[in-house]
Amino acid sequence: MNAQVAGHANALALRDPWSLVPSLGNLDAYIAAVNRLPMLSQAEETALGRRLRDEGDVQAAGRLVLSHLRLVVSVSRQYLGYGLPHGDLIQEGNVGLMKAVKRFDPEQGVRLVSYALHWIKAEIHEYILRNWRLVKVATTKAQRKLFFNLRSLKASLKNAQGADGSDGETYRSTLTPAEVARVARELSVKPDDVIEMETRLAGGDVALEPQADDGEESFA
Repeated sequence: MNAQVAGHANALALRDPWSLVPSLGNLDAYIAAVNRLPMLSQAEETALGRRLRDEGDVQAAGRLVLSHLRLVVSVSRQYLGYGLPHGDLIQEGNVGLMKAVKRFDPEQGVRLVSYALHWIKAEIHEYILRNWRLVKVATTKAQRKLFFNLRSLKASLKNAQGADGSDGETYRSTLTPAEVARVARELSVKPDDVIEMETRLAGGDVALEPQADDGEESFA
């Protein structure tokens, strides 16, 4: 019976790739559903990529996107600490995935999972920056790198010393000069930039609030 149900589900997914994906309004059901969806073999991925590239096959595009939705869920979890709704992070990541699928060339010898990672993260980054009110934060390439990596690096350093891994404890623990130097080396930025970003993220210089609509093009 289970095999019959699975066979029917796979056949249905081939006809309508989105038929098995619940709305993001029910996040738990959505995540459970995408984690059950079958992944593609390299041969299947290449064949679908060629159909999309050569024929503009929308169904092929749908299957490529569908089989990588679990990747978006996994990546989105890395950004939960910014206080934004998980469903919104997934939605933005899905936009990045669709952009990656549209540009994917199966002849380059790179699997879609690797190619799409950049696009998914880039879209989520843009969404986070649009929804944070920033005061001289993340306005340069180095500052953006710090904005999205300082928390995890700081937590790793503090956890290695046996500190509480919670966000609150991490932010209350100031980086030592040696740790500042290490973060600066790892991210290829200046130590002063590390200190400035740590101060801004730990203090009241950054407020998490949606920005007013300024007429910029939406990615949603």
